[in-house]
Amino acid sequence: MTSIIGNTAAQAAFMAAMRGGSLHHAWLIAGPQGVGKASFARAAAMRMLADAAELDSGSTGFEVPEGNRTRSLMEAGSHPDFRVLARLPKDPEKPDQDLARSITIAQVRTLQPLFATTPSMSPRRVVVIDAIDDLERGGANALLKNLEEPPAGTIFLLVSHAPGRLLPTIRSRCRLLRFEALDDSELATAIRTLQPEAGEGEVAALVRASDGAPGRALRYAGLDIAAIDDAIAAIAQDGDRDNGRRLKLAKALGLKAAQPRYEAFLDRAPAFIANAARTRSGAALRSALDAHAAARELAGAATGLSLDAQATVFEMAGIVATLRR
Repeated sequence: MTSIIGNTAAQAAFMAAMRGGSLHHAWLIAGPQGVGKASFARAAAMRMLADAAELDSGSTGFEVPEGNRTRSLMEAGSHPDFRVLARLPKDPEKPDQDLARSITIAQVRTLQPLFATTPSMSPRRVVVIDAIDDLERGGANALLKNLEEPPAGTIFLLVSHAPGRLLPTIRSRCRLLRFEALDDSELATAIRTLQPEAGEGEVAALVRASDGAPGRALRYAGLDIAAIDDAIAAIAQDGDRDNGRRLKLAKALGLKAAQPRYEAFLDRAPAFIANAARTRSGAALRSALDAHAAARELAGAATGLSLDAQATVFEMAGIVATLRR
């Protein structure tokens, strides 16, 4: 299992709780999306279950060595004392396609038979919810009952990108473990680990584009994100008054084969505008904020309504061009 890079203070706090016998029954692992929270939750779950099942798991930090029974069962998806709740595919026959909008109450209820029995391999079981933000209201209320009266030996690890949106009663039952964006050095190390084939130029481009989030870097890898960012910057700089840059970009990203780069563009354009707004004041700031709101709305509509890709790129680039004014 790959080591979790960055957020050493959060990792140390959890490890200290494990070693000190003060392990709270529910942890809210909160921070920006893509910084390694879910990876940490799975690594921590594996370590806890391995330690509970064996007096000496052979673990160093949160890593569990290959050949360990707990690790083998978890990697095979068959550990009886480990569960993950996450959004499911809309079509079970197409697991690589779109996911459901939420984690349902029905998924939470599947935990109840598990909680009615004692753990199978040790005194402990672990439930990861990735992400608790995706839990529908009925599911949140059902989960709250388990957090208020936790089943014996059960540890809940709740991943959250926006903890402020959660029910206060859920937050109050959890110990907060805060994760932060990685610094550039940590992010570069994570990218090289996740994408060993990436050249230094691509690593540098991914560091600039990923805002400290290895998960975002992984989504952008192999998409020549530097070229997308350069195209956006050129349109913002000269305003593209003859529409030449916009047309060229729309044609390039509107092709069906360019879908991943099109989606990356929908991420990057609003982010570029937001960064530009930070350097402005007065009327220029208000204009940039209006452009950012319009860009975010268009990006959301493009995804939710399956808008024509070429037309969407052209319109989004036009919003970027207003930064020239």
